Amino acid sequence: MSRSAVRTRPEGSARPLSEAYDTALLDLDGVVYAGGVAIDHAVESLGTARDGGMRLAYVTNNALRTPDAVAAHLTELGIAAEASDVVTSAQAVARLISDQVPAGARVLVIGGEGLRVALRERGLTPVESADDEPVAVVQGFGGPDLPWGRFAEASYAIARGVPWFASNTDLTIPSARGIAPGNGAAVEVVRIATGATPQVAGKPLPPMHRETILRTGAERPLVVGDRLDTDIEGAFNGGVDSLLVLTGVTDGAQLLAAPARHRPTYVDVDLRGLLTGQPEVADVGDGRFRCGGWTAAASGGELRLEGDGEPVDGLRALCAVAWTVAGDGACELDGGKGLARLGV
Repeated sequence: MSRSAVRTRPEGSARPLSEAYDTALLDLDGVVYAGGVAIDHAVESLGTARDGGMRLAYVTNNALRTPDAVAAHLTELGIAAEASDVVTSAQAVARLISDQVPAGARVLVIGGEGLRVALRERGLTPVESADDEPVAVVQGFGGPDLPWGRFAEASYAIARGVPWFASNTDLTIPSARGIAPGNGAAVEVVRIATGATPQVAGKPLPPMHRETILRTGAERPLVVGDRLDTDIEGAFNGGVDSLLVLTGVTDGAQLLAAPARHRPTYVDVDLRGLLTGQPEVADVGDGRFRCGGWTAAASGGELRLEGDGEPVDGLRALCAVAWTVAGDGACELDGGKGLARLGV
């Protein structure tokens, strides 16, 4: 599909995705694990894809942990990984800062160890106070125990004219207990206090895609994620294909309503989708689309679904109708009845 064309249905693939692409650029939270616990089928699927020759790179907007810590956690879960397999928004924002400030410059850190390690890697000096004469402020996810006073420290420096950078602006983050506030929520606290706007590095923006390609050398990458506004939009902005898995924050209704930049190339239940081909979604005329045993259409302001089979096939068919009707906008048809039949 041309990158200038509007995607109107999920694509099919006759080959397993692990063979069609050389590198999987995998999000972590909501894709590989949730709250630190491996998601069902993730460990086995990734092992099989890797053994078949696909390179696995773990690309996360979470700037809290270092690549070493992330790789160690993955290995504990049963997924063999090295620090070089991990790309974080901390690394992306550190490069963004280093391109704009002198070598060795002081940077005020509002966040965790991942940011400090990434800054040192780029030859910059992390500091803790607005009174340490920083030339930049960087803010990243600091975990649930980040003191409130750190936001004040950032605000003091920004008010003095120090440029502000953010690793990412994800408003939420998945956890084992549900959806929790992410770094974007913390960024809003500082934005409200200062009236300033940060330069942002993480998904879906180009600095993160640049960092990922520089570190992996991927030639035929496939972005694998659970979020439309970071993973899938980031793939869209980078001009590469994407696989949405339904193990994280995106539900069926959000997928049906996705504007063009949020529409994945492929949709599957979980990471087992890497190991298989993808079914074609066929246009059967009169505004109807078929996938597997399901046929979807629009009628009376609603998305309708008939047939039986794998629920994800029904979801793919519904996507084709919704995205075709919407063009490059967001679909406003009611998909409730169709989704209820699928249980998604």
